Amino acid sequence: MSFSRYNTEDSVISSETVVRGLFSGDSNVLNGSSVNTSSYTEYYLNVFNGDPASSGSAVQFSIQYGNLKGSGSALINASVPGYTPSRVIYGEYRNLVYGTETTNFSFDGTTTANDIFIINVARGRYKESLLPGSFGLTLGSGSNGKISLIDDSSTTNLTRFIGENKVFYLISGSNNTPHSSATTSSYYGMMFPDLDLVILNASSSSTVNLLSYFAPLTAATASAQNNHLKLYNSIVSGSITLKSSETVSSRYFFTRVKNSEFNYTSNPSIIDENGNLLYTTLINNPQTYVTTVGMYNDNNELLAVAKLSKPLTKDFTKEALIRIKLDY
Repeated sequence: MSFSRYNTEDSVISSETVVRGLFSGDSNVLNGSSVNTSSYTEYYLNVFNGDPASSGSAVQFSIQYGNLKGSGSALINASVPGYTPSRVIYGEYRNLVYGTETTNFSFDGTTTANDIFIINVARGRYKESLLPGSFGLTLGSGSNGKISLIDDSSTTNLTRFIGENKVFYLISGSNNTPHSSATTSSYYGMMFPDLDLVILNASSSSTVNLLSYFAPLTAATASAQNNHLKLYNSIVSGSITLKSSETVSSRYFFTRVKNSEFNYTSNPSIIDENGNLLYTTLINNPQTYVTTVGMYNDNNELLAVAKLSKPLTKDFTKEALIRIKLDY
């Protein structure tokens, strides 16, 4: 068996971004009229792309409600005051986003947001991260019409972080076009593309007011435990748009076959029992058909195999350049 060593210039690495719709069927739009839910707990509510009992229906994302002080849900243990599902959820995402249990959510950099709603994308719906510029959320309310939100990636060239997490802020807009100039006082929420989270500001200010769409109940009652239903019902009256992105790295190996190489075969079927060549035409004109390229390490261990789409004729009058692509 003959081997040819790859040189440094025979290999190159390339990367490209693959974008796909986030929801089932690679769709980037999930209309509220097609979403559904099944049984839920006081901690979360799963949103499906149809009847959960139907084939093809799957969880698209989960909705949760968090409150800094634990309001809006009943006590987990009646003998332990203050600890409720909403407080646990607020603390969970505060720790995930800020990396600390002492920093509270703030959408303008100064004012503490006591109430948050979370859209947590199901892990099976994306490869690597959410695609900035693809987010759109339309919330409906019977008495207040609809409001449309987008991420603000189209308005800034800055890459902003909270801790180690890349963040984009949610502003009023549609089709990736803002309705007005965005300022810190007009942020309706945050999108963390690498955490696959959207966190909505459930507090009220002079410029940001989503309470008419999903005003949470703050009493520690059984009905208040269904606060996540309020955001779900607003999405049912609207829609959500989102795409995922994945960076695929490829390494190309350029396999160069010179005219003097690989013209003889080691296949024993071309000789008889006495070692004589069965095909006399190969005596003066040896010829092979390249079908496979094997890639080995320095210990002659086979690491990868590349198959050609059709056999490639090779003799002393021909050279070949075979490009092999490895994705990872």
